[in-house]
Amino acid sequence: MPTPEQMTAAVHAYVDAFAKADSEAAVALFAEDASVEDPVGTPPKVGTDAIREFYTYSMGTGAKLHLQGPIRVGENYAAFAFQVRLKMGEADATVDVIDVFRFEETGKVRKMEAYFGPANFGAA
Repeated sequence: MPTPEQMTAAVHAYVDAFAKADSEAAVALFAEDASVEDPVGTPPKVGTDAIREFYTYSMGTGAKLHLQGPIRVGENYAAFAFQVRLKMGEADATVDVIDVFRFEETGKVRKMEAYFGPANFGAA
């Protein structure tokens, strides 16, 4: 089982991947057959190719993640609140999000769930 320090480091690596617009760094955090449900309720992106396509598109918006508060770590998960700052068309926008990473034994992310809805969007 990954340690709390390993799971916390994965979250920071995820945020850093967005800071560098490095979709490959984000994809490297996930198991080959992982799923990304962003936002929760949409069809999951399953597997490396689908996850790469998702992050390439997301980072193409100029999205940057800004942690808000501590990372919450449990036995095999890390939950973290953050604000996304990005371009929506010509306008600067924000989205307040909570992500949950569920980890497998190897320390790779097995499942990512992003929690947010229409009320969490704002103007920057």
